[in-house]
This record gives sequence, C-alpha cells and structure tokens, in this order.
Amino acid sequence: MNASRTTTVQANHLSPADERKSGFRTKTISTRLPPDELAEVEAAAERAGQPLSEWLRETALRAARERPADPNELLLAEVWALRHTVLSLFHAGAKATVEGKPMLPESVINVRDQGDAKKLERARAMLANFLVRPIGKDGEVR
Repeated sequence: MNASRTTTVQANHLSPADERKSGFRTKTISTRLPPDELAEVEAAAERAGQPLSEWLRETALRAARERPADPNELLLAEVWALRHTVLSLFHAGAKATVEGKPMLPESVINVRDQGDAKKLERARAMLANFLVRPIGKDGEVR
C-alpha cells in the first residue's frame, strides 16, 4: 500500500437510531505512523490476507474486548468452582446413598464440568456485587 495516499470516506448523514444499528460503520478512527511502522502494519494485514482497514478494525476490536487477567477474579473463580464441586458431590453422594444407587464416575466429571463452565461468570458477579456496595462515612458496608 502507498503510505502517502489517504482516502477519506464520508458517511451519509444517518439518524441516531440508524447509527446504532449493527452493520453501519459511520465513525472513523485515524492514527499517524512513521513509514517503518506503517510497513509493519501493512505486512501484518497482508500476511492475514485482509485489507488493511479490515485487519485494523478486527485487531482493535479484539484488543478492546480482551479482558486482562485479574488475579483476584481468577482466584475467586477457582474457589467458587471448588466450593460448587464439593457441595455438589456431597449432595450427589447423599442422594445416591438414599436411593441405594452407586454414584457413577460420569457424575463426578459432570459436576466438575458444570463448575468450570460457571466459575468465571459467578466470580465476576460476586466481585461486581462486592464492588458496588456503598460504604458509609463510618466505613461500614451499607
């Protein structure tokens, strides 16, 4: 691509409702790069087999949507999964005993998988609930 060429596309004037609809790309982000950095970016887009604008949009959105690893969130997720697994296994074991049936190995795997599937969602919800609780002037949680 030619680094000295600039293309400006003006969007049609759309209503705010139309702008919010997915699929309409009406906003522009621009940046300045020295020639060597531009060459790097263009080469990366070419390697990906994408037009530069598409590669930049996807790369920017991927970076924006990635969540940085929060050690507290990860630790809480694992603690929640462990708690869920232990309580679920106690419950399943007690239920199997009352019914006079053995607890199958698949049950243990299913309980583990259920905990793993829910752990991040539950940890995020617990943290969000904790972080939004107001603290009074006396330092007490309200």
